[in-house]
Amino acid sequence: MSSSFRAPPVPSAGEIDLVALFKVVWEQKRLLLLVIAGVGLIAAAYAFLATPVYSVSAVLRPAALNELDALNRSEVYQLPPSEALIKVGASLESYDTRLAFFRANQKLFKAFERPGRTLEQSFEAFNRNSINLVLPDASKKNSLSAYIKLEMNYPKGIDGVAILNGFVDYAIANEREQIAADLQAIVKNRLNELKGKLDSARSSYDIEKEAKIASLQEADSTRRAQLQDELKALRTQLKTQRSDRMAQLNEAIGIARSLGIQKPTTPSSLGESVRSGASSVMRTEINNQQIPLYFMGVEALKAELTALQQRKSDDFTELRIAQIAKELQMLATNREIEVLNRRENEDIFLAGVQPLRAEVTRLNNLNIDMSRLKLVTIDQQALEPLSAAKPNRLLVVTLGLLLGAVIAVCIALVRHALQVAR
Repeated sequence: MSSSFRAPPVPSAGEIDLVALFKVVWEQKRLLLLVIAGVGLIAAAYAFLATPVYSVSAVLRPAALNELDALNRSEVYQLPPSEALIKVGASLESYDTRLAFFRANQKLFKAFERPGRTLEQSFEAFNRNSINLVLPDASKKNSLSAYIKLEMNYPKGIDGVAILNGFVDYAIANEREQIAADLQAIVKNRLNELKGKLDSARSSYDIEKEAKIASLQEADSTRRAQLQDELKALRTQLKTQRSDRMAQLNEAIGIARSLGIQKPTTPSSLGESVRSGASSVMRTEINNQQIPLYFMGVEALKAELTALQQRKSDDFTELRIAQIAKELQMLATNREIEVLNRRENEDIFLAGVQPLRAEVTRLNNLNIDMSRLKLVTIDQQALEPLSAAKPNRLLVVTLGLLLGAVIAVCIALVRHALQVAR
């Protein structure tokens, strides 16, 4: 600057002379233009030379009710659409799912690999800086429906659309496989539970059957023993009666012999024969008193005695013995026990297991095509961006020029203050 430059008059304390400041700055307009141009060039260089960063996003919404109807109607696995969306969102946010997708698609992530880094370290850089899960704001009650938004920022040279869409499909497929595995495990556990109940019913049936057979056998044994005791007692009784009868016959024979009764007679006939001797008159006597046994005569009594002595069994004299023999014969084989032992398909006799069998049949015939199970609706797939998200060249250059202007004004004011101080 020229030494003839005169500083404007200093305003009084507490006042700022804007006109004077403008003149000070304007007098250094060359410096002002150089600084603004320099900073602007730096900003422009950054804006045009920096690696462009692109941004893509995908939006997921709950699936329709009919998409999950087959799974929910199985009565084994209940999955409302909102819960299915949460499951897929959890899979998208899962570190393991992202790492598994990274490992399965390493060709898509070549640009993230750096020398000296392990695969996990390269993935960590991608996972931390590139992909982000956005959930709806719970405080906003005017949201029409639930959704999940997945955003990805990536530099030029990376197929971000393929990565994001592929990752969404991978997470959905992974969650579908997990649900299929859970469904299979639940069905297997339910079948094992039903099998245990059926086995318990069979065991209970076997115990009841054995108890019934034992009860029938015990009843038969008891009845058989009772009949044999009765038969023995009857035979003893008959033997005693036969002995008593033989004793009576011997006594009656002695009396008949002493009275000279050889043929059967009656007291009145005996009296007539004694008085008149032989008579050809036959009389009939009606008497309600029992005629003594010796009136049968010696011949008849000896004949009966001989028959009793030659008798080997008294069973035919008692009708009850034949009945006992019949009952013993029937007890020799219990047809109910035979039928119980001959049962081949005993499952049909199990009580209260029809619902269990129906459930087993239903679970065995359960056929859900998990490959067609639609967990979520992809409302918006990632599309190739039309322009880079970063840097915004116009904004960067504009901010650079404004920053240059501020720096230039500050430099001009500082220079002026230093000159005034001299």
